[in-house]
Amino acid sequence: MTKTTKSIVKTAVLAAVYATLTLALAPISYGAIQFRISEIMVLLPFLGKEYILGLTLGCFLANVIGPYGVPDIILGTLATLISTYLVYLTSKIMKYSILSLIIASLWPALINAIIIGGMLNVFMGMPLILSMIQVGFGEFVVISIVGVPLFKIFYNKYGNLVKDVF
Repeated sequence: MTKTTKSIVKTAVLAAVYATLTLALAPISYGAIQFRISEIMVLLPFLGKEYILGLTLGCFLANVIGPYGVPDIILGTLATLISTYLVYLTSKIMKYSILSLIIASLWPALINAIIIGGMLNVFMGMPLILSMIQVGFGEFVVISIVGVPLFKIFYNKYGNLVKDVF
């Protein structure tokens, strides 16, 4: 298998895992307060930029099948793209430490609060500040409170393996 083929397969697998997790847990993955367990994976670009495309495609697929239609397909995917890129940039600007990982974990909460909170306001009629707080809270819980410790444990135990696989 060529390097390009391996890269495409890895991207597809990551996208499939993200989308499948989101859809399998749909009752908590969509809504004003969403606890998308798949969002824990947005910390992966902290290890390298090769994760950005797979996560973005996974979000796109989950939103195509999700309940909010075109606004979520476009804006949700954009929020994931921006978030994962900022997670990646944080890892490039700051050396690996728990502080840099915590800072990286805040980007998705902030970006999704603004973009998805705004979307829920415009397209669903929810109060802007309330929807931003609810979306940001869900992202913060999943990524910063649950995801950071899991990422740290996983990285300490399997960090080299993940770098070799992806």
